[in-house]
Amino acid sequence: MRVVKINAVWCSGCLVMNRLWKKVIQKYPMETIELDYDMDEEEVSKYAPGDVLPVLIFFEGDQEIFRVVGEKKEKELFSIVEGLVD
Repeated sequence: MRVVKINAVWCSGCLVMNRLWKKVIQKYPMETIELDYDMDEEEVSKYAPGDVLPVLIFFEGDQEIFRVVGEKKEKELFSIVEGLVD
């Protein structure tokens, strides 16, 4: 599974989710592509993330299978990921 993670340096929710994401990938190693909303604007636009950050887009092959938008609590994020990797 591949994950595209879109955040921004000015986004407080992104900072929280960065810590949680590190915990997630320790338990469920996944290829993660990190993009900055402002610095990688051209690449980010391909994923149509909207205005709420962070965005985690889960892919199986080239197919998007799930999208997490905004800050989530640890339990919720783990529950989502567990549902996707099972």
